[in-house]
Amino acid sequence: MPDVPLRYRILVGISLPLLLLDQWIKFYIDRSFALYESVQVIKNFFNITYVRNRGAAFGMLADSSLRMPLFIIIAIVAGGAILFYLHRMTDEQKLGATALALIFSGAIGNLVDRIRLGEVIDFLDAHWYGHHWPAFNIADSAITVGVGLLILDMWREDRRKKREDAAD
Repeated sequence: MPDVPLRYRILVGISLPLLLLDQWIKFYIDRSFALYESVQVIKNFFNITYVRNRGAAFGMLADSSLRMPLFIIIAIVAGGAILFYLHRMTDEQKLGATALALIFSGAIGNLVDRIRLGEVIDFLDAHWYGHHWPAFNIADSAITVGVGLLILDMWREDRRKKREDAAD
């Protein structure tokens, strides 16, 4: 695969395994847990808790009649935008390509759930005693890490350009 640009190898090398892992774990949780069942992993900090989310982040739009078409359109547009930006990158932009691959895999992972189930399976339950963060999944984590890496990459690129401008 040497004639395939590195940015596309990064996309496939990250997105495909992450998407498969996300879907496999969601399948396992769906088959092995009762809805709302929870297993303590780290006392007062982390549980595996099976919930389903019909909405977006934090359950937003869960009761909207437009949620399914809206979420599908957003995922398709986001996926297309990611592929467009990835195509415009150079192979030297490894961190940016990695970030986009993470976001892409997360968007596709949750899109598969929405199409297959009409909602997303969440199971990672981070909390501090009784104060719970909304449950999330591997796809959500990939999106979050990807956005963080994208911000870091943009910041580094901005610093590099400022150094180049100062050197001129």
